[in-house]
Amino acid sequence: MAEAALDQPQWQQVVTRLVAERGDALTRYAYFVCGSQDDAADLVQDALVKTFGRLRNGFSVASAEGYVRRAILNTYIDRGRRTTRWRKIAHLTAVPDVADSPSAQSESRIDLHEELRKLTPRERACLVLRYYDDLKVDDIAETLELSSGAVKRYLSDGLAKMAVSLAEPDGTDHRPTGPRPTAPRTTALGARNGN
Repeated sequence: MAEAALDQPQWQQVVTRLVAERGDALTRYAYFVCGSQDDAADLVQDALVKTFGRLRNGFSVASAEGYVRRAILNTYIDRGRRTTRWRKIAHLTAVPDVADSPSAQSESRIDLHEELRKLTPRERACLVLRYYDDLKVDDIAETLELSSGAVKRYLSDGLAKMAVSLAEPDGTDHRPTGPRPTAPRTTALGARNGN
């Protein structure tokens, strides 16, 4: 074995002696730095690779230990920086373990379409123009050639019918909440022609 040690380059001899003589001290130092026995062993390994990865010659065991200790500290700090940066953006890539079922939204949409079919043609037209095309009462009146009072009555009656139909027996209201959907405004001629 002594002959094999003589055949090694100088830097390999220094690494071998450093690990044999000071390996436990380096692992203890890494443990104090990071607080985890498993991470400490990894830090020592990474520090040895960084220190001797460039085939440095001219090291003694004592000087090599100083470089390795500094590499342990720098590696730990770099990992901390990466972890901190990752924590700042991790929420952007997070995917919930349990996704909400789209069936509730689909059922609500189906219910809404069914309830719209039950309305009179003018009630339905007023509701669609008001909440889908986002027209004001006067614009709806002009489009349908009705008075503003009639449009208000159709809107009120249509909403009341839908509210009663969509309410659950326990009093829970399943009407859609949130902002009203908007669509591009159409002209009166375009609305009548289905464009």
